[in-house]
Amino acid sequence: MSTTYEEEKSNLLEMIKKIESQLAELERIPRYYGKDLVEQALDDQRQRQLKQLRIAKMEPYFGRLDFAEAGREKPVPLYIGKAGVQDAEANEPLVIDWRAPVASLFYSFAGQTDRAQYLSPEGLIEGTVYLKRNIAIRKQQIQRVVDSYVRGGEQTGVVDEFLLYRLGEKKDHRLRDIVSTIQHEQDQIIRAERNQALVIQGVPGSGKTTVALHRLAYLLYQYQDRLRAERFAIFAPNRMFVDYISEVLPELGVGDVQQHTFADWANSFLDQEFSLAEVEANVGEWFALGQTADNKELAWLRYKGSLSFHRRIEAALAELEAFFVPDKPFTAWENKVLPAEEIRRWFDEEYRHDPLLKRKERVFARIKRWLEMEWKEMRGRDPRGTFRKQANQRLRTYMKAWPQPTLWSWYQHCVISQANEMEVTPPAAFLTRLKRKKFDVTDLAPLLHIYTALWGISSERMFDHVVVDEAQDFSPYQLAVLQQFCPSCSFTILGDLLQNIYAHKGISHWRELMDLFAEGSCRYVQLNKSYRSTMEIIQFANEIVRGFARDVAMATPVYRSGEPVQVVPVSTGEREETLLHWVDELMNQGISTLAVVTRTDEESERVATSLREHGVDAHVITSTQAEYHGGLSVIPIYLTKGMEFDAVILTEVDAERYPVDELHAKLLFVGCTRALHRLVLLTTERPSPLLRQAQGRGVARG
Repeated sequence: MSTTYEEEKSNLLEMIKKIESQLAELERIPRYYGKDLVEQALDDQRQRQLKQLRIAKMEPYFGRLDFAEAGREKPVPLYIGKAGVQDAEANEPLVIDWRAPVASLFYSFAGQTDRAQYLSPEGLIEGTVYLKRNIAIRKQQIQRVVDSYVRGGEQTGVVDEFLLYRLGEKKDHRLRDIVSTIQHEQDQIIRAERNQALVIQGVPGSGKTTVALHRLAYLLYQYQDRLRAERFAIFAPNRMFVDYISEVLPELGVGDVQQHTFADWANSFLDQEFSLAEVEANVGEWFALGQTADNKELAWLRYKGSLSFHRRIEAALAELEAFFVPDKPFTAWENKVLPAEEIRRWFDEEYRHDPLLKRKERVFARIKRWLEMEWKEMRGRDPRGTFRKQANQRLRTYMKAWPQPTLWSWYQHCVISQANEMEVTPPAAFLTRLKRKKFDVTDLAPLLHIYTALWGISSERMFDHVVVDEAQDFSPYQLAVLQQFCPSCSFTILGDLLQNIYAHKGISHWRELMDLFAEGSCRYVQLNKSYRSTMEIIQFANEIVRGFARDVAMATPVYRSGEPVQVVPVSTGEREETLLHWVDELMNQGISTLAVVTRTDEESERVATSLREHGVDAHVITSTQAEYHGGLSVIPIYLTKGMEFDAVILTEVDAERYPVDELHAKLLFVGCTRALHRLVLLTTERPSPLLRQAQGRGVARG
């Protein structure tokens, strides 16, 4: 064993001993459940310490940086970990939290010189780096030690050795944190100011999802006195993806962050009288124009997500508001009249900051108070309360003259009243569904827009920060609605324009979303380096989509070479046998997560049934599924976005299923870039013409 390894092993044992001692001491203190506020605060503090110590116990740290501040002769070894740990006896840090200002040195220092600096609360701190060391620890055992910089030593370009080591590891069924391998460009995003919207265009495997999750953890650490985890929200493309990313934040010591799909979240506001139309139930059929709807209906679906439709709904709401108050006075009894102008003034001016139905409610309450006061002045002339009863009856009649809107009736009114002025005419099928109180997910944003105008937003449903993942599939209307729930406009918006695989929704340029933010409050960032797949896989996938990329940058792979991409021609009669062969070969190589990727849901069911009949345990993943279990999965290609697998087998990549057009090129690009280490494409007698563009890029045939 090397001296370095033995030194770090000894240090690790000593640190674990101190952590376990602190844990034992805190665990002996019973929980406090009384009402004393001071004791409650102390108990909360102990629970936070326990949480950090339990995180640190098994893997206390992942890096070491020996740093001497300017003016000091000797460097101090700084150990960086997921959770900060304080040495109770020496009153100094044992482990520095990766989010602390000084820890940024570990990510930003590249070794060109020995000088480095970081921004602390006290100002800019400069100094000298003597050592940068990566340390892989698993279950309290050191797995690997890599020095990426030693002052005065020869720098041999081993900076990426530890990164390549981590990238070469097998996947399990959950997305994991990347604190030990955060790259400088990723760290800059993570540590960006909170009151700024970030729009991240990231190639497949650039770590954009994990970067966004780490940004949440950083913001909660940096602004812990002002922000609460339960007021953070992540919007993911589907429920299974929510499950797939669910363990990253707990690994970082963060809990209680809301995780939604937009549909589930928006639906939680709506009355149960509505039903979600089947038009969106099988989103796997929506990849190309004309597959399940004609061009007119698809154009309408896209229009419903546009800011043009948002403006039309806003105009209809303004018109309805203008005529909301009846243009007539309220007469309590003869010669006692409340003028219509006064009622309108209450509604328009005094209660203008309230939502419409709240304004209506407050106006009614004020009329009742006015009526009560007027009656008190003349009750001596009304001993039997005749005038009062008559006035109350007249008030009930007057209140019925006000609009009695429901969410659905108002949506119908908005659409129908504005139909002639819209840029796209609503198709007859939509109007029929509207009358039957059926809607699809593209109706959710305008419905929620109307909901907030009617009822407003309660403070407990507001957000401090919002992450929108796979945002290329988000509509501008959806984001406009989300902005109402996040007044600080603190957003992390991420996606890849080359992965928009839906004909009926999404954006074609990030400017469509960025224009929703005030000038100077939104920053655009590109992540072009892919850390997921091997060079061979990335180069192959790039060629498939290059002709449709326009101004979107291609992925640049980290130098990690692997097996050639296998393109295997298969005759109809050999389909099952060939698939079984590749499944068996890859699983026998120790692959932990293998995805057999089909074109449609129906094909996934057929393939999974065939595999099971041959004794292979295969899990089918569907659009309604909420969990991903790892192992061997059979999954339609549209559901693979955002996920990654050790190996991917794409079935029946033929001209019929993958013709040459933009949507299918992007679809095939998505499927290929899910693979970390191995990619196999099974074709037919008529392979997809898209494959011709990728020939010669690390491809093996047969």
